[in-house]
Amino acid sequence: MDGTRRFPSRRRLLQGAVAATVPAALVTANQATAQAQAVDYPLAEWVPASTSNYTAANRPTTYPIDYVIIHVTQETYADTLAIFQNPAKKVSAHYVVRSRDGHIAQCVRDRNVAWHAGNWTYNTRSIGIEHEGWVDKPQYFTNAMYEQSAALTAAICSKYDIPMDREHIIGHHQVPGSDHTDPGPYWDWSRYIRLVNFA
Repeated sequence: MDGTRRFPSRRRLLQGAVAATVPAALVTANQATAQAQAVDYPLAEWVPASTSNYTAANRPTTYPIDYVIIHVTQETYADTLAIFQNPAKKVSAHYVVRSRDGHIAQCVRDRNVAWHAGNWTYNTRSIGIEHEGWVDKPQYFTNAMYEQSAALTAAICSKYDIPMDREHIIGHHQVPGSDHTDPGPYWDWSRYIRLVNFA
């Protein structure tokens, strides 16, 4: 050795940087592919509920899907997702819609039976959509929430041939045996059904 410090050439450094980014790019692409395969609605983020909180099924083969049931969380968006991920809670919904921007999380695949309606027959035959907010706080029902939720409901109705009307898009309070009041008196059903039909 002649005592001179040898540094890698610029070209070698660039080649190393490119090689280092390729695996990262592949990981990102693989994550995006896995995400796309996990959700039934392409605009949703996959945030899975605990497998202890729903029933695995193969709908609509095992059970027809005839309803969309509208819920209000009575919790924040983040707390609702945490509840669905807690195996002790024994509750879930297929989707959760965030108030401020209408962002959608899918927590249970459409083919599986989420435990959201409090009635086994309705659970097996429906998709449950939770909306962040409280039934007595209409400020949570933002334009973004209505619009994104309506687009989701329209896509579900189209996919499963569900009529886009109030007989098939129902509130949790309409489920037989329910003691819930959601989505409550401030939910604008006329607006919502109109948005679903024009989505």
